[in-house]
Amino acid sequence: MPGPKDLDPSSSPRAMLGAELRHARERAGLSQEELGQRLFVSGSFVGQLEAATRRMTPEIARLLDEVLDTDGFFLRNCKVAAKSKYPGHFAEAAEAEAAALELRQYSPMLIPGLLQTPAYARAVFRAYRPTAAEEAIDALVVARMERAHILDGPTSPLLWAVIDEAALRRVTGGKEVMAEALRHIATLVRQNGAIVQVLPFDAGAHASMEGSIKLMDFEDAPPLVYYEGVGTGRLEDDPATVRHVRRNYEFLTASALSPENSLVLLDAMAQDYAHEEHL
Repeated sequence: MPGPKDLDPSSSPRAMLGAELRHARERAGLSQEELGQRLFVSGSFVGQLEAATRRMTPEIARLLDEVLDTDGFFLRNCKVAAKSKYPGHFAEAAEAEAAALELRQYSPMLIPGLLQTPAYARAVFRAYRPTAAEEAIDALVVARMERAHILDGPTSPLLWAVIDEAALRRVTGGKEVMAEALRHIATLVRQNGAIVQVLPFDAGAHASMEGSIKLMDFEDAPPLVYYEGVGTGRLEDDPATVRHVRRNYEFLTASALSPENSLVLLDAMAQDYAHEEHL
């Protein structure tokens, strides 16, 4: 029986690799749980590989080739599927984000990436990398703006963002950049491109004071939580962990301003920044 063909780098490698994995698993007569046991991972992780919401590592690919007798196919092609324009610690999360049906995010210190303008993103990247070449910053900005296109189409995910007032008060790139950034968010909200709530300072102590939250829900794979730090990040699919983080997010939405009042605040702050810029 002929083996699977190597993947075409110009196609959608992650999706094709997932489809080939499902085909090879079913041909071997294994369930996701049974294959997971042989790989020392959960069945849900196998499902995420098949749904292309998780990245296949070389070690997992090597084990798949051994268990499924695929003659090195997965190890050869996981390198193609792993290519990304995003930093290594964020690449898997960005790809999962693009496949999600719903995204819920709390951002304590900066405007979420999917809601950023080019000028705001440039200021953030320049702060992260003060000695980087301009071309490197340009490439990061382009990649971030391309990410935001997932909100453009009719099948775009639901994005529900809670933004801390601290992120909106921190002048990033100057007051003109902040005015544009807040007007951009307000426009997206009015166009029904996102649900945005602001968590005001006077909300006091809240359920996520120790850091950000990012929850992703999918049509055919278990939900994920993304944990991010400085130059690092990881995806987590443990059901108890996901439930805990989701509950904290729900507490945040209860403490935040309503979407309507949040929009009023965004408009007012944008006007204030624009006015101050011209004083």
